[in-house]
Amino acid sequence: MPTKMIAKHESSSKLEIDIQFASAAIEGKVITFASLAVIKKWVKAAVQLNGLITLRFINTAEGKKLNFSYRAKDKATNVLTFPYGLTKKTLVADIVFCLPVIQKEASEQGKTVKAHLAHLIIHGCLHAQGLDHEKDQEAKKMESQEIKLLKSLGFPNPYTPI
Repeated sequence: MPTKMIAKHESSSKLEIDIQFASAAIEGKVITFASLAVIKKWVKAAVQLNGLITLRFINTAEGKKLNFSYRAKDKATNVLTFPYGLTKKTLVADIVFCLPVIQKEASEQGKTVKAHLAHLIIHGCLHAQGLDHEKDQEAKKMESQEIKLLKSLGFPNPYTPI
């Protein structure tokens, strides 16, 4: 991860959530869509384990670099999840969000950035806990969890065409 970061950190008895921004400009944009407290609420809805989750919001250049380094894909992607430790009781993971990609996708899909961001935070948290969508059966299980969690947070099904 790059050395320049602005971090907002919360400690709780169960789950520590560290929120980082690649720049003050990205922080300012993210906060217009969801407060830090709301973002932490979304994470806590998806993760019932002890541990540490770091969310980092980045720009397209950093997103492209990370996606190429870790997935050999020469473009930025919306979310990358890096699980470092998962047991029945604990989780340690980094989840990286490329804000410009998220904004573009939300516009293309006719969704609010807030709803799309909530979906991707839930999505990244589920990946960190071992869920995946590479096979049809896995995808159905993961999507079902996402839909259920998002509904509990007041968001529509992200897979329903608008």
